[in-house]
Amino acid sequence: MTFYLLCAGFVVNGIVISFIGPILPVFMAKWGLDDSRAGLFSLVQFSGSFAGVLLSSALVSAKGFKPAITLGTAMLGLGFALLNARTFALALVASGIYGLGYGFATPGTNLWVGETYGERRASALNIMNLAWGAGAISSSSLAMLTARTSHITPLLYVVGAICVALALVLLRMPFGKPSRESDSDLPATKPERAGGGAATLLGILFFVYVGTEVGTSYWAPTHAQRASTWSSNAWTLASTFFFAGLLGGRGIVAAILLRWKEVTVAVGGLLVAATGELIFLTARSPVALFSGAFLAGLGLAGLFPIFIAWLSKWFGVRARKVGGVMFALGAAGSSLVPPLVGVVSRYSGSLRIGLLVPLAGCVAMLAVIGILRPGGRG
Repeated sequence: MTFYLLCAGFVVNGIVISFIGPILPVFMAKWGLDDSRAGLFSLVQFSGSFAGVLLSSALVSAKGFKPAITLGTAMLGLGFALLNARTFALALVASGIYGLGYGFATPGTNLWVGETYGERRASALNIMNLAWGAGAISSSSLAMLTARTSHITPLLYVVGAICVALALVLLRMPFGKPSRESDSDLPATKPERAGGGAATLLGILFFVYVGTEVGTSYWAPTHAQRASTWSSNAWTLASTFFFAGLLGGRGIVAAILLRWKEVTVAVGGLLVAATGELIFLTARSPVALFSGAFLAGLGLAGLFPIFIAWLSKWFGVRARKVGGVMFALGAAGSSLVPPLVGVVSRYSGSLRIGLLVPLAGCVAMLAVIGILRPGGRG
């Protein structure tokens, strides 16, 4: 029962953390924001997430999984309910609250599933993250519906209430205690020539990947709205196509990895992602925009699981400690890259030029993988 409640929590988690992208043009019009100021939502939201990741690690170690997950779920709801505030400053505070909740709830949930389900952890984590993806995909449709009917605040209240209710129910559920295994208790997996240099390069990949993913999904609806003529607000669906590619691609990559090497899949995925980013930022028709967004998500789909696999393979039992740094770097990337897109857009006068930042992220990851040479590390 706890697992299914956490899956439900991940659905609303995906809605909350992804909603700002498709609703952003509405908020920009409401408060008269330029691209640079609009990027502050992402900066505040994911800076809160970064702080939450750091704090949740200490909280899980001291008190177990339940406090971090329930507190994070409640904060997701509280912040989301307050998002459509009277002033831009209060809306930023609200985004910081639910960003902090995301940082508490997401790592704690993944860690609980990983430690609870043993040999079935991969399957359980896949189901959990598919639940998150379902929420992320539905956020665009919800944004389109609420913007069309001018019922944004009621939706925020409903989703916020669901989060708080889930937190209260989870307080009564058994979670167990965090694992206390030492390195000597774990299987003897030796890191393969992994030192500080490999850790630094892998950290760059985590930072750039998450920044590229969030930078694309965050600005996709706004760019789609400006790039073409629309008879309705269907431009909000641009991020839906991106997330559809991301989720569908993960199923495809799982099958491909049975036959191809991880580095081959990673490089191929980056080439597809770069192509999608290029199509998206140059497109002027809805079909081309949605196709580019889908291809970008499809290409990025397998990268994060592959990077986590390299972390585990190269660092062995040290992956638990190194992994905390990697996830924190990922959160930092998500907080810095989307605002950078906005700043570049403002000073260049074009969001198309701003979206060169995620495209540059794909090129940077290709370069880092070339330096890292994963195929020679076993």
